[in-house]
Amino acid sequence: MLGVSVETLRRWETEGRLRMERSDGGQRLVAIDEVARLMGDRRRLATDRPIVAQSARNRFPGIVSRVERDGVAAVVEVIAGPHRLVSLMTAEAVEDLDLKVGDEAVCVVKSTNVIVEIPGG
Repeated sequence: MLGVSVETLRRWETEGRLRMERSDGGQRLVAIDEVARLMGDRRRLATDRPIVAQSARNRFPGIVSRVERDGVAAVVEVIAGPHRLVSLMTAEAVEDLDLKVGDEAVCVVKSTNVIVEIPGG
């Protein structure tokens, strides 16, 4: 799960970075909460590589004008020039991004379906 060698786990145990227990047969046992803690530490300390190219062409820089969360989902509205973009995302994503009204944000739109209508006149 951590993608490291047995030697790394042994070293982490020696350094006090990872708590392990021993089975009756002497095997090292790592509790799942220890694995989750290490994975969380890794995520928090990771430096994401900058995006240098992507396939989405519709990028709208703007300002967050609304954030509404419930237990699981969130609605985020961004005003980008004359456009109002609304995104439905997880409440966890809003928390991870620390989105608040007034923050700068870039909406990236990539759609597989676009419907064009002609208004009556």
